[in-house]
Amino acid sequence: MTLIGLTGGIGMGKSASTDLLRARAVPVIDTDILARDIVEPGQPALAELQQAFGSDIIGADGRLRRDELARRVFAEPVARLQLETILHPRIRALWRAQVDIWQEEGRALGIVVIPLLFETNAEIDFTARICVACSAATQRQRLLARGWTAEHIGQRLSAQWPTEQKMAKADYVIWTEGTLDVHAAQLDRILKSAA
Repeated sequence: MTLIGLTGGIGMGKSASTDLLRARAVPVIDTDILARDIVEPGQPALAELQQAFGSDIIGADGRLRRDELARRVFAEPVARLQLETILHPRIRALWRAQVDIWQEEGRALGIVVIPLLFETNAEIDFTARICVACSAATQRQRLLARGWTAEHIGQRLSAQWPTEQKMAKADYVIWTEGTLDVHAAQLDRILKSAA
């Protein structure tokens, strides 16, 4: 089975890549979705986060207040490390279990979207690695359009490797400055080459 890890900075086109892959019936795991699932009410990770960061990260509805947690962890590297220690092993176990299922099913190809692919040393688990990238100016414009402040953008970017470093470690790069059709054409070429 060809297993591809797909990464990239925030706002660089990972979600668009995921949508394109799903439209091509390529099996995809998005670890951002796994990260949200494991902190749903009643999940052990949510209780552990509450113990580590306090009850005010939990809303009246029993759900994680992501904004409050993000405010804390992206302002303090030690808190971010504590968060990652709670979440990353659980996320990795889930995507690896899904890859095992794909292998049992005889799938020829599978893709796991991991924003922190290189930062977590997960790249060794993959046949190939794709980095989705765009210019810093475009990234900033996309994040501002999402309603992010300059402070939030700076904090999030400092928590990830620079894009150039991710691109250098990747086997393939998809440059997302162009149209979605251009993005799709690059992805199709990579899938043909990597298969």
